[in-house]
Amino acid sequence: MTEEPIRPLILSLAAPSIASNLVTSLYNLCDTFFVGSLGTSAEGAIGISFVVMTAIQAVGFGMGQGTGNAISRYLGARQRERACVMATNGLVWTLAIGALIALVGNVLIEPICRLAGSTETILPYAKTFVGIILLGAPFMCSSLMLNMQLRFEGEALHSMIAIVTGALLNIALEPLLIYGAGLGIAGSAIATVVCQFVSFSILVWQIQRVGITPLSPKWLRRPTRSALRTIVNGGLPSFVRQCMLGVATTLLNGAARPFGDAAIAALAVVQRIAGIGNYVQIGIGQGFQPVIGYNFGARIYGRIREGYRFSVGTAFVAVALMGVFSFAFAPQLVGLFSSDPEVIGIGTLALRVESVTLPITGTAMITNFLLQTMGRMWRATVLGACRLGLVLGPVVLVLPPLLGLLGVQLAQPVTDVITFLVALPMAASALRDLARGEHEAGAGKGGLAEGEREAC
Repeated sequence: MTEEPIRPLILSLAAPSIASNLVTSLYNLCDTFFVGSLGTSAEGAIGISFVVMTAIQAVGFGMGQGTGNAISRYLGARQRERACVMATNGLVWTLAIGALIALVGNVLIEPICRLAGSTETILPYAKTFVGIILLGAPFMCSSLMLNMQLRFEGEALHSMIAIVTGALLNIALEPLLIYGAGLGIAGSAIATVVCQFVSFSILVWQIQRVGITPLSPKWLRRPTRSALRTIVNGGLPSFVRQCMLGVATTLLNGAARPFGDAAIAALAVVQRIAGIGNYVQIGIGQGFQPVIGYNFGARIYGRIREGYRFSVGTAFVAVALMGVFSFAFAPQLVGLFSSDPEVIGIGTLALRVESVTLPITGTAMITNFLLQTMGRMWRATVLGACRLGLVLGPVVLVLPPLLGLLGVQLAQPVTDVITFLVALPMAASALRDLARGEHEAGAGKGGLAEGEREAC
């Protein structure tokens, strides 16, 4: 982590993350395809359930980033025992939070679905799908958390095996339960929960077999203020970012609701297709993150700056190429998931404008990873919330009343541009801090001492 050439190192760490993210995206697309065959209202339920899924993911990503950031810094500073304590306690706390989500979510399931933008015709499908998904929340949260921990240790290949296995099993199981067993949309949800449990089990096995921080009861500790502060510093930006994704979906579904089920279904389809580009950017960022953590802990700041420039450039080029394809074939791509002409018409324009702005979102995403892993909690939190709430909220309040359905279709792309402009000065500030730390470390002054105290 601290010695190999930076570009091939990031690519070697990013490749398994991108592969597992793309398989997850393929699962999401297959889920949309199979459920879409049940009708427009059922397809709309997928968009409603996305709000609940983001709440589950918020806990998993928040705990994974919080514990994983600390683990990578501890390992970089040669403090393995502290890393092991963080790993085991992180799993126990995540399972507990997931169980609480399952309980509260099922008690309040109808208000949640309505708040997420459900219409009366979508509501029965949404309640069925969301209710089953919530039962798997403990394992879904924990699977995401363990996946993050393995990646921060530099074991991205092993985390990929677990995620890909679960996703491929889901793709195979879903049509069997939806059509073969005649369970309809409930079959899709059951397949998701079963396969998330499979991924969770494989991840636990992988951590015990190859992980640097194996899980063990001997590492269990009572929660302390210091440990919780460490997790919050590293994980709050991801938690807020994912929560804001739920807010974004709720806002967009609410703005689309006056235009009927077709508009909600079209946004759900576009969200899944555009998610492929997002997953590529996230994979590159996840490949960069352990490099940040190890080198920040070892005070080798020049490698972080070089890795940032490489990661941003690679993400832009990769997603720009994908954007050209999705812009050109937007009607065909949306048509794969719905035969409703109204859904195809609405989705085509929304996907095309999103294809134009999606490449620049990688700058904000990777800057967010940089700030988060360096311990710049509040700046990372604000930046992560911009694209998915702080900026999107006002945009949704302004554009749809002015432009109608076109305003709904333009809301996310306009938000992407504004968020990119917000990210630029934040990135420049972080890179200046690293350059100053590199100079001071070279002069024997210890580098980013204040920043490292904030991170730890």
